[in-house]
Amino acid sequence: MREATATAWMQNSGMAKNKRKRNSKSVLKLPDLEQSKSAVLNSLTSQSSQRSYDHAIREFIDWYCSEPRLAFNRTVVTRYRISLEQAHYASSTINLRLAAIRRLAYEAADCGLLSPDLAAGIRRVKGVKKHGVRIGNWLTAEQGKRLSPPLITVVSGASVTTPWLPFSWVAAQESGGSGPGGGDVAATGRALGHR
Repeated sequence: MREATATAWMQNSGMAKNKRKRNSKSVLKLPDLEQSKSAVLNSLTSQSSQRSYDHAIREFIDWYCSEPRLAFNRTVVTRYRISLEQAHYASSTINLRLAAIRRLAYEAADCGLLSPDLAAGIRRVKGVKKHGVRIGNWLTAEQGKRLSPPLITVVSGASVTTPWLPFSWVAAQESGGSGPGGGDVAATGRALGHR
């Protein structure tokens, strides 16, 4: 009796696994992606993370749906990473977007929309190496305030504090020169409400 029950249970569990494999897809359509996206966003607690992942996933979905019938696999995610690199995105931006896509693949596999093997392949897509290292001594907020006091503008005899302006803009305006783009600094300042 026990052996029959154990055999029946093993057959049923094997059938469930085979059924799940048959239902998983390699080409995900928009409803599948939206379902996985909502699962990703619901799993995040921080609103900032939700916003950034939502944006990253929307950008990927737009790119993914623009190509004809791409399978959602490691090769496609690698192609997306290459397209982001060619668009000259910062390495931190690319890595954030790849993290969101890895999470999307994980949730799609968890929902049975994507095979676990494909999801594992997507999770193995490497991020972009960060270039450069921050060196030197960085100013604290207090040190920054001491270095750049607010500018004072005299308007109709009254002293008015203006927002901080870049040093090059102020120096060029005082010398009567042009701004970094070659335009008239004084005209730019008047357009911004300065002097």
